Amino acid sequence: MNSAVLRLRPLGIDTHREFVIYMRRDCHVCRAEGFQAQTRVQVTLGKRRIIATLNVIDSDILALDEASLSASGWPALGAAPGDEVDVSHAPTVDSLSSMRAKVYGHRLDAPALKAIIGDVAAGRYSDIHIAAFLSACAGGRMDLQETIDLTRAMVDVGDRIDWGRSPIADKHCVGGLPGNRTTPIVVAIAVAAGLTMPKTSSRAITSPAGTADVMETLTRVDLDLPQMRKVVEREGGCFVWGGSLSLSPADDILIRVERPLDIDSDAQLVASVLSKKIAAGATHALIDIPVGPTAKVRSDEDAARLQTLLEQVASAHGILLRVVRTHGTQPVGRGIGPALEAHDVLAVLRGAASAPVDLRMRSLALAGELLEFCGHSLPGTGHSEAWRLLDSGAAWDKFQAICEAQGGLRTPGVAALRSPIVAERSGYVAGIDSRRLARVAKLAGAPDAATAGLELHVGLGDPVERGQPLFTLHAQAPGELTYAKEYLGTHPIITLGDEVAR
Repeated sequence: MNSAVLRLRPLGIDTHREFVIYMRRDCHVCRAEGFQAQTRVQVTLGKRRIIATLNVIDSDILALDEASLSASGWPALGAAPGDEVDVSHAPTVDSLSSMRAKVYGHRLDAPALKAIIGDVAAGRYSDIHIAAFLSACAGGRMDLQETIDLTRAMVDVGDRIDWGRSPIADKHCVGGLPGNRTTPIVVAIAVAAGLTMPKTSSRAITSPAGTADVMETLTRVDLDLPQMRKVVEREGGCFVWGGSLSLSPADDILIRVERPLDIDSDAQLVASVLSKKIAAGATHALIDIPVGPTAKVRSDEDAARLQTLLEQVASAHGILLRVVRTHGTQPVGRGIGPALEAHDVLAVLRGAASAPVDLRMRSLALAGELLEFCGHSLPGTGHSEAWRLLDSGAAWDKFQAICEAQGGLRTPGVAALRSPIVAERSGYVAGIDSRRLARVAKLAGAPDAATAGLELHVGLGDPVERGQPLFTLHAQAPGELTYAKEYLGTHPIITLGDEVAR
């Protein structure tokens, strides 16, 4: 037997997308190579190889000649139970010295950032290394040139689409406002107007749902590049999860680590957003920045700083960009969570009487802005054109056509468990904490449980009677419903006053 070979046995351990290998501490490979827990190792099967983090086992769950992989490692290696893998020390990662330099406050040049992002995309960085890099870049520790170079590095490690025409439209919200699911509606209106809009979206980072999470409750979003091209050429637009494509692939890895860290720095946000737009071939990008006391962007000063950074980085990469600042004082729509937000989107597109008015109006405003920005509508006429396309049913028809081209339109599910949260006194809604609202929706299970989250019943200024439901929690598991309620016991979300908020 090769001294570095072990036979694979499945254990059914899910570590999300991080590659982990499990080996007995007393197996011949660990003893011969001096491997310890958390060692980075290279695992080879035929012509495929991955870099994985070692977890050691001190029980007989594995035999001495066996190893196991985390769930994501099996398909990455193309492995099957019983296959023999070669395990060796991982190659030295030279870019870690640059990562450590950033930790100590040094600026990074373009070659250093290119090396770091290249190693991240290749799977050479552990989650610990990625977390250190993200933390070192947060808090305003990256200057403009570093952000430009980081964006370029993230584009360069993946594919880049050229649609051979212009304009290619895109729209993005920087987030921080629960329920603000305008993108599917804007895409439907824009494509119905004749614009080309190949929309790629990320999953949630710090929110209860991302556009990809919402659209996945309605249709297939994990299209590869040829499939995406086919849908766009046929219908003019698409709704695709960026993680299924090789467009700025490092971004999806960084996002996976950002989520548990619950950080989203300006530089990383800008590089993430713009690298995806550039790689997807966008020529015109409309960016929505909600501003509010509990939104991601809390003040006009913060919004101005982020807007300037977005505009400067976009200009350096030759993409036209327009920023729209919107009100972020309260959530949008009623549903918070993938399926609940999908129900709101469908209601707006179908013109249902029950559709959330605020979601409809925000979508129309952004769609109108995009139509004018891309030259489809004359200045001042975009909003009325967007209104016409939505009310005529043209946007709904186009939305259905795109979903059918991607695999069919589904009806979003509903949660098994629901629990109303009622007002303890009468009064008027004086404040809604969007951050805490997002937190409780995540505790209820969103976005991993697609039907989980919460449904709002009141908005700012609304009169409320004692015992009236303020919102309803939705969950799939009793434990998650309990977590959410326990959080609400010490973290009030809706503030009631004696007078109408002005």
